[in-house]
Amino acid sequence: MRIFRVFGAVLLTAGAVTSVHGQAPVAPSPVARTDFIQVMDTEFKQMDADKNGILTKKEIEDFQRSMSILVAQQRNVALFQALDKDKNGQLTPAEFSNLPMNMPQPNPAPVLAQTDTNRDGQITMIEYRTGKLASFDRMDADKDGIVSVAEMKAAGLIK
Repeated sequence: MRIFRVFGAVLLTAGAVTSVHGQAPVAPSPVARTDFIQVMDTEFKQMDADKNGILTKKEIEDFQRSMSILVAQQRNVALFQALDKDKNGQLTPAEFSNLPMNMPQPNPAPVLAQTDTNRDGQITMIEYRTGKLASFDRMDADKDGIVSVAEMKAAGLIK
């Protein structure tokens, strides 16, 4: 796995895989072993923060974190540029409204499974209350009509 990641870095660093905004990446070109070694050595030196020739777990984590931040920043710049249709360096409300939203897809199945007792694809107030109260009653271990913080923890709702 490590070799594959470094090889991917070689391809990207050597410019073997390029992408023009909005276009598919260009097919990779061959990579010479000497280029591969040079990129590996460069990557090692970048990770070796104290320059002692040894990588520690912290140095690797710090490097990975900084690379993740760099990639996120580059993605943000590319997204901004794509949204800034008039290329004036500012986003109008109309341009900003084109920001893609990564929202989860609605999934009514769990609610229906828990509360639609007659399985007709619809939930009445009685079915809804019955299903929800059953969950409440399961969490209320001491049956005092109150779900305490300890009972919420036991049910896995909070830590």
